[in-house]
Amino acid sequence: MVLAGLLCACNHGAFAEEEDFAIHGQATYVEQETDGFHAPYAGRQSLSADSGRETTDATLYAGARLWRGAELWVATEIDQGFGLDNTLGAAGFPSSEAYKVGKDQPYLRLPRAFIRQTVGTGGDVESVAGIADQLAGSYTTDRWVLTVGKFAVTDIFDTNQYAHDPRNDFLNWSAVDGGAFDYAADAWGFTIGAAAERYLGNWTLRAGVFDLSSIPNSPHLDPGFHEFQMIGEIERRYSLFRRTGRLLLTGFDSRGRMGLLDQAIALARATDATPVTAGVRAYRSRLGLGLGWEQPVSENVGLFGRIGKAAGNVEVYEFADIDRSVELGASVRGGAWQRPDDTVGLAAIDNGISGERESYLALGGLGLLVGDGRLPHPGAEQIVETYYSVAALPWAVVSLDYQWIRNPAYNTDRGPVSVFALRVHLQF
Repeated sequence: MVLAGLLCACNHGAFAEEEDFAIHGQATYVEQETDGFHAPYAGRQSLSADSGRETTDATLYAGARLWRGAELWVATEIDQGFGLDNTLGAAGFPSSEAYKVGKDQPYLRLPRAFIRQTVGTGGDVESVAGIADQLAGSYTTDRWVLTVGKFAVTDIFDTNQYAHDPRNDFLNWSAVDGGAFDYAADAWGFTIGAAAERYLGNWTLRAGVFDLSSIPNSPHLDPGFHEFQMIGEIERRYSLFRRTGRLLLTGFDSRGRMGLLDQAIALARATDATPVTAGVRAYRSRLGLGLGWEQPVSENVGLFGRIGKAAGNVEVYEFADIDRSVELGASVRGGAWQRPDDTVGLAAIDNGISGERESYLALGGLGLLVGDGRLPHPGAEQIVETYYSVAALPWAVVSLDYQWIRNPAYNTDRGPVSVFALRVHLQF
């Protein structure tokens, strides 16, 4: 779910009746299977042919209004299952419902616990619907929004109405978020921090500071906030086809103990060993920049895209082994065939890495998600994803998803891979 960045504006006029308390819930099941793709060799972090995995999660959201403009939200969640090959084998991993940790038995987590304060400063009054992480009420178009606590960076930054929710739209990691956006998170995708948003006319400025995990790809956040990330975003809304489109420019600076890939390679060659970044970590920055776009074309059709670039000689800290990424796609609702609540989506993604990261993987180094033990013939990882979601009931959606991955983990010797998925999503 997204927070203040995608609050639903429903109508103009007087302030709507405000909710003081709300409870929402969801449950999602995803089953994924790979085909018998070409795989002449494999490493410790390779995607396997003819394999399957499933994930299940159920979330309860409770929200309360503390005072005018202030909301407290707490979400508890039960998770179970694993991603394909324990969420390894592709930089653009096929399921955003699969985390970097997994268990056979259900386990309880607290992914969100935050306070959001909205302060109106003028403009039109708009009503917002009550949904998970948002109480029904009203706000002015010009406003400040402050969010503090535990939540996901992508609740606020890099949002997109067509490609951002793996429980309802695309599944691939680099489809729902910018592939090169190495945002602060624990192994489940959540962090502790604060964000401020300033809405003013057709512009929104966002800034935030968030805790990094204790070491790259860790389930534990840094206890002293010594390793952290700063994020800034500029949003520009505009009118095209008599509909409001959005452009988002998002930049980040991660500051923590990270290794340089060329130093890891040099040390490995000097010691006749496999390169690892842990031995060359020092306090430094990793910078990145991304541009996102969404454009409704009609009542039923929307287009979207993302492009991003991050520093390629520094180890990836939290998200995915991607230094550059380009994504284009479309989302179509089923009004044209008398199924207005059904949705079909199509996205094409091109992920790439730096020469230093190619050399690191070629010598047997392991990334966060990829590592075939060698990389004699590197190439861009290219992904096509399509899905069809059927609104079976007002509270139940069933989706069929297909992904085609060329050069998984940037390895032209393996694949292409077909990944088939069934997703069942319930919500209230």
